[in-house]
Amino acid sequence: MKLEQVIEIVNAKVICGSVKANNIERGFCSDLMSDVLTIDTDKLLIITGLANVQAIRTAEMADVNCILLVRNKKATADMIKVAEENNMIIMETSFSMFHVAGKLYEAGLKPVY
Repeated sequence: MKLEQVIEIVNAKVICGSVKANNIERGFCSDLMSDVLTIDTDKLLIITGLANVQAIRTAEMADVNCILLVRNKKATADMIKVAEENNMIIMETSFSMFHVAGKLYEAGLKPVY
């Protein structure tokens, strides 16, 4: 799925990074970053409400470059700085995690499990 589609489906705003030519194949919802570290897949979108630098550092360790913040959470300046240093994409949406997961699944995004 193209990230442009994700943006349209969940009415997301791109905070940093370039969505051009970026595709994702799977999505994973979690506010527990320890759960994210157990995932071993490429082209993953992390959907989370955890809006702190820990989310970015976890994504970095898990080789994930795309994070979608839900529930109207806002990326902090520190999050944006670290994400930009690592060529990551951060997006924000006002929708709940449940709503986002359902809409993206319905549009064809595959789950990790």
